[in-house]
Amino acid sequence: MQNIRDRLLELQDKKYQKFHSGLCPNVDNIIGVRIPILRSLAKEIVKYDAYKYLENADIKFYEEKMLYGFVIGYKAMKLEERIKYLDKFVPMIDNWAVCDSTISTFKFVEKNLEEIWDYLQKYINSNEEYELRFAIVMLMDYYIKEKYIDEVLKIYNNIQHDGYYVKMAVAWAISECYIKFPEKTMKFLNNNNLDKFTYNKALQKMIESYRVDDKTKEKLRSMKVK
Repeated sequence: MQNIRDRLLELQDKKYQKFHSGLCPNVDNIIGVRIPILRSLAKEIVKYDAYKYLENADIKFYEEKMLYGFVIGYKAMKLEERIKYLDKFVPMIDNWAVCDSTISTFKFVEKNLEEIWDYLQKYINSNEEYELRFAIVMLMDYYIKEKYIDEVLKIYNNIQHDGYYVKMAVAWAISECYIKFPEKTMKFLNNNNLDKFTYNKALQKMIESYRVDDKTKEKLRSMKVK
């Protein structure tokens, strides 16, 4: 475990540390190791002894949290084992970057959609900002599908939380729903319980998207709440 931390410290890029720290306010434990390097290191751990790492990892730095999540994603294991480690990992999340970057490696969800859907319910109902963001982004990344879209929009509509990173996640997720299911999402936008900030942010993200045509962007601009 100490060898892994030593490796991270050796891989430090101070310019990147300064830049990335600016993107993650209130996170003061960033070493400054780029994500592609962390992904490579995670794959090394998986080849060596992922279970030993997952059982014994001493998590102190931002990069160590990221690394832990990557190993969960990359290691082939039974679903019950993965859930065990997810339950250990999710409470560690304390910023948007660790949340979103690690979730992108969780390709195992695609093969276990029903089971992970059920698993996510406890986080959907959490009062913790980053546990809730975890659930929101998981739904966005893996469940914006025909079978789930109605329920996903219903879940987003019912989220009541004052956390900035929850609101931003919901807005981002709704914009992604619009890209894949424009008619359903437009209907939702015309009748929802979103707070003003989240609603307007969702519209803004759609307007900024290159996947939305100019005519639709004009309509979305007219829908903003003042």
